[in-house]
Amino acid sequence: MNGEGPGVCAVIDPEQGDHGTMELHGIWDTASFHRALHRVAENIPDARHPGCRLVAHGQDLHIVELSGGQAPPAPAALGRLADLLTAAPEPRPGTGPAAAAAGQPCRTLPRTEPVTPLQQQRLADALAWPGHQVEQVLWRWHGPLDPARFEAAWHAVGERESVLRTAFVWDPRPRAVVFDRPLSDVVRHPHRTVIRRAALPARERARAFDLRRPAPVRLALLDSGPRDAAAPFTDILLTYHRALLDSWSVRLLMRECCRAYLAGGALPGGERRPDLGDCARRIAAQAPRPAPDPRQEPAPLPAPDVRQEPAHRPAAQPPLRPADRTGTGKGPRTGKGPGAGARTGAGARTGPGTAAHTGTGTGVLRAVLPPVRSNRLTHWAARWGVAESSVLQTVWALLLYRARDTAPAPATVGFGLDFPGRGLLLDGIEGIPGPFENTLPLTLTVDPALTLPRLLRTLRDAVMDLSAYEWATPASPATARTLGPRAGGLLAFDCGPGPETAYGDELAAHGIRLEEQEAAGAPAGYALRLRAGHDTRRALVLTCAYDRDLIDDTTTATLLAHTVRLLRLLPVTATAATTVADVLAWMPRTPTPPVPDGPAARDTAPLVLLRGTPAPATATVCLLDTPGAPYTGHRELLRHYRGPEALTALRPACGPPHAQADALVRLARAGGRLVLGGYCGTGALACELAHHITRAGVRPPLVVVGGPDGDPHAPRSLAAALQRASASATRP
Repeated sequence: MNGEGPGVCAVIDPEQGDHGTMELHGIWDTASFHRALHRVAENIPDARHPGCRLVAHGQDLHIVELSGGQAPPAPAALGRLADLLTAAPEPRPGTGPAAAAAGQPCRTLPRTEPVTPLQQQRLADALAWPGHQVEQVLWRWHGPLDPARFEAAWHAVGERESVLRTAFVWDPRPRAVVFDRPLSDVVRHPHRTVIRRAALPARERARAFDLRRPAPVRLALLDSGPRDAAAPFTDILLTYHRALLDSWSVRLLMRECCRAYLAGGALPGGERRPDLGDCARRIAAQAPRPAPDPRQEPAPLPAPDVRQEPAHRPAAQPPLRPADRTGTGKGPRTGKGPGAGARTGAGARTGPGTAAHTGTGTGVLRAVLPPVRSNRLTHWAARWGVAESSVLQTVWALLLYRARDTAPAPATVGFGLDFPGRGLLLDGIEGIPGPFENTLPLTLTVDPALTLPRLLRTLRDAVMDLSAYEWATPASPATARTLGPRAGGLLAFDCGPGPETAYGDELAAHGIRLEEQEAAGAPAGYALRLRAGHDTRRALVLTCAYDRDLIDDTTTATLLAHTVRLLRLLPVTATAATTVADVLAWMPRTPTPPVPDGPAARDTAPLVLLRGTPAPATATVCLLDTPGAPYTGHRELLRHYRGPEALTALRPACGPPHAQADALVRLARAGGRLVLGGYCGTGALACELAHHITRAGVRPPLVVVGGPDGDPHAPRSLAAALQRASASATRP
C-alpha cells in the first residue's frame, strides 16, 4: 500500500523462480506487505497461499519471490495479494472508510459474506448493461425539513443496516464485503441549482455506481421554489443498485429513516440481525432447486366454459365442456384512438428525465386510474377471487395476444413477472433489506373462446405455482422456445411497507406529510417494464420504463393507453359469460403494437482492438476492466502508453473465466508473449485467466497490476509498467 505520489505497480512473471516472482515498483512500507499476506489468508481461507520472501532492490523496487513447494500458490490468492499491495493507502486511525477518496475502493475489510445466486446474476448483467440494475423511488416531503437532522437519520440507518455498508470484491468471483461504517451519499440541491426538476432523475441515473464502495444508495434532496413558499416541500430522490436492494427494501429504509428523524437523528439498538448475509447462508444451505425451465412450452389452458363458477378455487372440478366460439358481443365497440382512457388527470405524460420525443436511453411514461375507478377494479377482481395484479397480468396477456394477430386461433404469449422474493423460511425476512425481488418468466396459451373469469383464475393459479420459486434464479431469460429472450415486457406490482403509512400520524404532528410520487428505473433487461402501485389516495398508478433503443415513445404510449382502457372497462362491462373474444372486440380498430424482445448482447466478440501495432513487436498487451468499477474505456491509459505493441481490451463477461481464456489463448498464439494488465482490482481475475491460458499449453502471460483507477497518477504509472513488461517479454 503506497504512500503519497505515484502508486505501486506489480508485475507477476510465472517463469521466474520456483513458482514465479512479483516485482513491486514504487515507494511503500514493508508493514503493508505483511498486512496484505494476513488479509489474503483471512479472505481466501481455503486456497493455497503464497509462501513469500521479500527482497529489496533499492527504495522503489522490491521482488517478492514465491518459495518452492509441492504446488504453486492458488492464482486467486496471488492475484488478491497483488490487488492489496497496489491499493490505496489505509485510512488513518479514526477516519474510517468514509475518508477514502470518491471512486476508490475502501481498504478495511472487516468481514466477508457470500452472495446469493440472484446477486451473482445481477452483477454479471451489470457488466454487460450497467444501467439495467439502477432504479429510483421519488418521495415528496411536504412541510419543514431539517437537512442536518435528515442526513444524521440516514447515517443512523446505515449504521443499523449492514446492506448499506456492503460492497463487492472480485477474487476473481464476487464476494460481499461488509464495512464498519457507511458512506452516506446525501446531496441537497437548493432551488435553481439544477437545470429543472424533471432533469434530476436522469442526471442521477447517469452517475455510475462503483460497486467496490459501500454506497449502494444515493439520496438527492431538491427544495421547492419561491412560488411554493405557502406550502414548501422537498423532493427526495432515492437511486439504488439492484445488486443490493429492491423496491421493497428502499421503502423499508425510508421507513427507518423517518423513525430516526422523529427520534432526533438516531436509532436505538445495534446492527440488525438476521441480515442479508444470513439470508445468503440460508439459501446456500437449502440448495434450492432451479426454477422451472422457461423454455418449455406452456401447458394448454383448460377447455373454455361459459358457466359461472365460484370465486374460490374448488378442490376438484368436473370436466369442462367446450363453449360456443361465438362471442356474446356485449360491451362497447369503438373506433376511438389508442389514447382513450389513458390519462394522468388529462392524459398520459412523460415521466422525470424523459423528453416527449424518441431517442436513446430510458423513457418513462405514467398513467393513473383515479381512486373511484381503482376501488371499483379492486371489488370487481375480488368477485372472481383474484387480486388487481391478476387483472393487470390478464390485460397484458390479452394485448400480447392481440399483437400476434392470430385470432380466432389460440396462441402462446409470455412475459416476465416480478416477485417479492421473500418466501424464504427465515424469521423476519419481511423486514430485511436486500435484493430479494426476482423476475421469473410466465407463458400461457390465450384462447379467444375462453371466458374471462376462467382466464383470470387460471393465470392466478399459474402465478401462485411460480411463487414457489420466487427466490430461485431462472436458468435462462427466455420465456418460451418459440419466443425471444425476455419477450413480452416485465410486469411488477409494488408492495411492501410504506413509510407514510407507518409514521404518517407522527410526522403529521410535526407538520410533515410524506407522499410517494413514483417508482421508476431501467426496464431491467426487457424492452419495457410496467410497474403498478397505489398512491396515498389509493389511485392506481402505472409507470412504464422502456428502452428507447428498442421501443419508441408512440408504441409505449399506445400500449399504456390500451392497458388503462381495459382496466376501466372490465369492472363496468365484463360478466361471467364474457369471453376473451368479447374483450378483444372492445379494443380500438387500430392494431396493438407488439412488444419487442429484450436487448441482445451488443457485441459477442470478447476482444476489442484498441490500437494496432505499427511495427513488429515481441508482446501483445491485453487490458482488463476492473470488476465493479464504472467503465472508462482505458482512454487515459491509451494516451500515456508509448510502446510499439498492439493494445487489446477484454470485454467483461457474464460467464466463467475459462470462457474469456479461450479468446486469450488464440490471441497469445497469434503473436508474441501475452501481457495482461489492469488497475487495482484486476489482479485476481488476471491470474485466474493466466492459469487457464497456461494449462492450454501457451507460454504463461505476464500480469501487470497498477494502482487504483481513481488515482490521477495510475494511468501513467500503469502505462510505464506495461511498457517495461512488454520490453522484457523476450526474456527466457
